[in-house]
Amino acid sequence: MRAIFKDTIFANVATTDDGGVWWEGMTDDIPEHLIDWTGKDWTPACRPKAAAHPNSRFCTPGKNCPILDSHWEDPKGVKIEAILLGGRRPEGVPLVTEAFNWQHGVFLGATLKSEATAAAEHTTKCVMHDPFSMRPFFGYNFGGYLKHWLSFASHDKLPKIFMVNWFRRSADGGFMWPGIAIDDD
Repeated sequence: MRAIFKDTIFANVATTDDGGVWWEGMTDDIPEHLIDWTGKDWTPACRPKAAAHPNSRFCTPGKNCPILDSHWEDPKGVKIEAILLGGRRPEGVPLVTEAFNWQHGVFLGATLKSEATAAAEHTTKCVMHDPFSMRPFFGYNFGGYLKHWLSFASHDKLPKIFMVNWFRRSADGGFMWPGIAIDDD
């Protein structure tokens, strides 16, 4: 959240009376008044109509990220120790799964399934194949993409690959992944 406080472009979010942005789940307290993503007045009485579109987005420079490696623009690169491939499965899939080896990690990414979202232009909550969590964004030959990933298998010192279920919910309905929680400090 700290990364979006400056130089950020928002799309399809609600705006607060003081010029800030807001979307469902951003804060524990719901503002008393907002301008929704369509430009209309919105109050909590408007619920269940959402103030922000389910496909709300933001774009912010990488340099805004407070935990970004200080050498992130070094032409020699930055050591990558782990690759996280994340899906959206509210139940039935572990929070984190570590791949046994590189090939298994590529298999996990290639066979990933996610609950459909507005980004994938689905209105129902169906579970669909979502290889590498990139289904809406694949514009090239997927076989070539897999071949590229698998071509690294013979290299030494490859990063570990983890499958992460970003949207796993706890018994009380909250997100289990700590990165989803709102940091208030």
